[in-house]
Amino acid sequence: MKFDWDYTAPTPSDMGDHDVPPASTRLAGKRVALLVTGGIAAMKTPQIARALRRHGAEVTAFASADALRYVAREALEWACLGQVVDALTWRAEHLSDNAPFDAYLVAPATHNTIAKMAQGIGDTLVTSALISALGRMEQGRTKVLVAPTMHGSMHNAQLVDNAKRLAAQGVRFIAPRDAYGKHNLPDTTVICTAVGRALSTSSLKGKPILVTAGPTPVPIDGVRRIVNRFRGRLGADIAEELTWRGADAELLLGDGAWRPLAPMRLSIARTYNEYRDMVVARAEQGLFAGIFSAGVADYRPKQVVDGKIVSGSAELPLLLEPTEKVIDMAMDAGGAMHTVAFKYLENVSEEELIRVASKRLDRASLVVATRGEDTKGREQRALMVRRDGVTPVAGKARIASAIADHLETLTTPEDTRLAAE
Repeated sequence: MKFDWDYTAPTPSDMGDHDVPPASTRLAGKRVALLVTGGIAAMKTPQIARALRRHGAEVTAFASADALRYVAREALEWACLGQVVDALTWRAEHLSDNAPFDAYLVAPATHNTIAKMAQGIGDTLVTSALISALGRMEQGRTKVLVAPTMHGSMHNAQLVDNAKRLAAQGVRFIAPRDAYGKHNLPDTTVICTAVGRALSTSSLKGKPILVTAGPTPVPIDGVRRIVNRFRGRLGADIAEELTWRGADAELLLGDGAWRPLAPMRLSIARTYNEYRDMVVARAEQGLFAGIFSAGVADYRPKQVVDGKIVSGSAELPLLLEPTEKVIDMAMDAGGAMHTVAFKYLENVSEEELIRVASKRLDRASLVVATRGEDTKGREQRALMVRRDGVTPVAGKARIASAIADHLETLTTPEDTRLAAE
């Protein structure tokens, strides 16, 4: 880590001044109206606009006069690649007839704006735009999201009543970040994911899906444990993809040295036994699907020593015994749960890998098969083994997307209809 600049020039880049490094194409082709109201958190809205653009969205900012006290017009225009709409004009931008928006995002949303939304008051540009937005939402033509920010003393019965009233109409409230006694803007990753979930038409919306990932440590004593090198990055990518599509996805991650940064429902299993019990419990509660990418321990010490084994012995013999097959226990407990299994081998041909992976198709609808030589850090190549054939997929993000696509084929036409509403 350098603290003193040595006057080195920046690394050359092909990116232009207004460009953003792409994160995904999940919002490609979507138009988002960013409605900025008069809270101090408005200063962060250029970051929100650029974060949405990183996922492919086109962003137009609508700003109240009070909002422009906290964020510079030029900063918003630079971030959005277009002029800020700050007044009602003959062009009627607030109605967006000629270029309708797929989503309206009110961020930050003050107590005052939420109250006016609930009561149908349109006395400013932003509230007038919201009246039109709510009408379009009722017609199924757009989504409306609200990110409330305010001092804790302003969280009162009126706020809750107004929020519940709007939520009953279909408005989605993004959970604020709780800190310093205030409702704060959440991280931009949370906001972008919330927009993606709102706009998703995936038939997986609302489906409970468990994704397991990472190692499942087995203890030797109260301090030492046996663990493998898997850290669950692919599983995290899968859970992230499912979360964006609107699924009720949970990542069950074995305790290791890495944690995902993307917003997702996350549980940690500290040991193999915890992992086993948590997986079976989730399956018993009812899952649409279980995706078992964890590097589950195959063996454990036959006896775990209480406390810490004294150091200094010339040798430490360990007698190991096989662990239970958790995936089989989950399928037995899960009833109609769809199963995606994983098979990892080293120093084998693809033909042998496919042959071994295919054995799991007796109970799993998909087996994701990988070889050690095809996995290097973030780079990975997998074979998607199904009863109807084998498809190679390269890249963790593409593998995650292919798994989600497969699960969508297992849903019903009714699921698809509901997701489109």
